[in-house]
Amino acid sequence: MRILIAAAGSRGDVAPYTGLGAELRRAGHEVALAAPDAFAGLVTEAGLEFRSLPARAEGGAATRRELMRTAAEFITELGRGFAEAVDPGTDLLMLSTTTAPLGWHVSEATGIPALGAHLVPAAPTGDFPPVVTGARSLGRLGNRTAGRFALRMADRLYTPAVTRLRHDLGLPPVTPHAMRRRQERADRPVLHGFSATLVPRPSDWRPGLEVTGTWWPYVDESRRLPAELEDFLAAGPRPVFVGFGSMAGGEGERLSDIAVRALRRAGLRGILQTGAAGLAADGDDVLTVGDVPHALLFPRVAAVVHHAGAGTAAAGLRAGVPAVPVPVTTDQPFWAGRLAALGAATDPIPFRSLTAEALADALGRVLRQQTYSRAAMTAAQLMAAEDGAGEAVKAVERLTG
Repeated sequence: MRILIAAAGSRGDVAPYTGLGAELRRAGHEVALAAPDAFAGLVTEAGLEFRSLPARAEGGAATRRELMRTAAEFITELGRGFAEAVDPGTDLLMLSTTTAPLGWHVSEATGIPALGAHLVPAAPTGDFPPVVTGARSLGRLGNRTAGRFALRMADRLYTPAVTRLRHDLGLPPVTPHAMRRRQERADRPVLHGFSATLVPRPSDWRPGLEVTGTWWPYVDESRRLPAELEDFLAAGPRPVFVGFGSMAGGEGERLSDIAVRALRRAGLRGILQTGAAGLAADGDDVLTVGDVPHALLFPRVAAVVHHAGAGTAAAGLRAGVPAVPVPVTTDQPFWAGRLAALGAATDPIPFRSLTAEALADALGRVLRQQTYSRAAMTAAQLMAAEDGAGEAVKAVERLTG
């Protein structure tokens, strides 16, 4: 079967599909992954065919209205790019949360079956509020109502893109809301690539919504940590990892200063991952690294300080390492709250409230109180029994067989 996976966004929105795609390829399928050009190397390293999708321009929007306008313009471009990336010989489209509201229309126009492949729980539920609104529960009725409202807001954002896309594809007008309702009434399948240890499948979800387990980014079996990093790890006690992934652009100097002062205040060694923020520091007790697979590094550290992106949060938990989450935006407060609820992390420190004193205090607690490590190890044992990509392959073959 020829499968096209479409994913757009930051590295965390794309990398998990390299692991899923590699597992599909091992099962005998031909797999292409459409994503922004910046991730071409990740895709080809996993042995997948790369196809280009438009990338969203960084910055430039000063007000909420301007932000919404630029987002709508990008989604319109994404729709065009998606349609161009589809090969007529494709047998199945697998759609991320971002590409699904466009992909259903491409599926209708081409006759190619489509399957949701999401990294976050977007369907409304009484169990928790929408992931984009944070971690605070509004009660079961309030959570469901907020979830439906969040979907309607997304529908509005996608309306210009869907209108243009359907026109270009020669389809009659249909709103994003009407298409989404059509998918829901048909119980169209959506696979979710996160761990039930972090988010158990809600009991009030409709049929067709499955939680398979985490889809881990592809890491070649021969990949090793850089020699300089190995030397640093061997030179003393386990260090603390500090990184903010693709978040906090332009905040590198402030965050680096906070991280180093906090580590030294707590008497700890540290590894700073540069990321989009540009973290950097020098010293015998701190090392700056670039792109290093979390799967290789996290089992070697004492704790992780991160932005609580879905992938990074799961990677720390998989390694059995306690966390200090510092969420920045969107779904990150949700994942930070899930880690804290498991007992594997301190209460989140809001990004704008981060200080060296607060971080040092949180690190002291997370490393001094063994309850955090025990909770992280318990979660890691549960996650080790999951095979997210393998379960997704089984579901794909079951649903398309």
